[in-house]
Amino acid sequence: MPARWLALLLLGVASVPAAATIPGLDAPAEEQAADNSPEPGSIDVEQTSGQDERIAVRLDEIFAAVPSLAEVRARVSEGVVTLEGVAPDQAAVDRAEAIAAGVDGVVTVENGIERDVSIDVGESIGGLESRVKDLLRVLPLAGFALLVALLIGAFGYLLASFTGFWRRVAPNGFLAELMIGAIKGVFVIIGIVIALDMIGAGALMGAVLGGAGVIGLALGFAMRDTVENYVASLMLSLRQPFRANDHVIIDTHEGRVIRLTSRATVLMTLDGNHLRIPNSMVFKAVILNFTRNPQRRFEFVLGVDADDDAEAARKLGKKTLAQMPFVLDDPAPEVRITEVGDSNVVLQFLGWIDQGETNWFKAKTHAIALAKEALEDAGFALPEPIYRLRFDQRTASLPFENVGEVKGERDGAPTPTPAPSPKKPKRTAVEADVSTDDEIARMVEKERASDGEQEKDLLDSGRPVE
Repeated sequence: MPARWLALLLLGVASVPAAATIPGLDAPAEEQAADNSPEPGSIDVEQTSGQDERIAVRLDEIFAAVPSLAEVRARVSEGVVTLEGVAPDQAAVDRAEAIAAGVDGVVTVENGIERDVSIDVGESIGGLESRVKDLLRVLPLAGFALLVALLIGAFGYLLASFTGFWRRVAPNGFLAELMIGAIKGVFVIIGIVIALDMIGAGALMGAVLGGAGVIGLALGFAMRDTVENYVASLMLSLRQPFRANDHVIIDTHEGRVIRLTSRATVLMTLDGNHLRIPNSMVFKAVILNFTRNPQRRFEFVLGVDADDDAEAARKLGKKTLAQMPFVLDDPAPEVRITEVGDSNVVLQFLGWIDQGETNWFKAKTHAIALAKEALEDAGFALPEPIYRLRFDQRTASLPFENVGEVKGERDGAPTPTPAPSPKKPKRTAVEADVSTDDEIARMVEKERASDGEQEKDLLDSGRPVE
């Protein structure tokens, strides 16, 4: 017998810590509600008189002290607790079950609590009234916070209104506009943050800033090409790679520059059409600018007969180029023998002009004509390609007397000699019109002078070209 009572005492001591932690709700309600079954050997064989009543009274007192469990009642029979009533949510239902399971002497819990899904109009109106009163109490502070935000934003707009100062600080007008817009935006954001902090809406402020960051990141990915193009516009406005009316080749596009806008570079092609190239492509492309260096070289090739003196033709061609008044002496003109073909020797003519005084296309045109006439007048032949003809066996076996018919000769009549072509009038280099008059350049200037277009141009003639 003593051994039996000792074993029961040890089991009771071992079960005390687990029960002691329940009333304080130290463990999560879900874990307590999930394990309500008694441990082996923890149920007494004999029950103390009046124990069920004491458990019921104790649970009713506890539930009455908890606002969310005020409508819950407990019935106890032989240590089995049956909970009845309503609770506002599932968490309160689980909490009531955990409290009942933690009372000493409870064998198990039957949870019959229902969730309260009814609408209490009076309580809702009372809650709304309470919120309105809270709002009225916070209105003076909110108004003062709004006034502070407006003052900070107004100071930012006042600071940004000194456009002359920012235009002097910034390298160009485009960057100045960006700085002015950034100053306005920064001061407005600072004003909003300070106002929210004054009314104690720090959590709302963090949520707004976090949401703005996420939205900005999403927009950045969605508008990646647009942002890249905008950044390229800024870099091009700082670098100034060309001037208005410059003759350029951008990647594979050739024309004269009309303007540089915040989105694209506008060219006028050599056939008079508008060409818009996105600035992101312009910034990464290879740009060939023909206008930056006033000296420009033209070149062309002519061929002389293979039996002629190629060196004499070369010297004559060089002398002819040097006598042209629009060809510069420094760098000096040059003629090179570049190739010996099947029927001719190819000469490459090289000459330099000043683009400020001479039109490149006109100079090349007249130089070709004058060089060709000089070679022909000196007796050099400019042969055409020679083709070899092969006749089949039937043509080769014709009688000798029929050969004339093959050649177009009949009855021994001589082949008619073609009439000599009239002699071309000799021209001189002095008569060549190589003026710089360029219709495309005039069209570009007219386009730039049109109303409203100058304001959109990011090209600044006051800054050096990089």
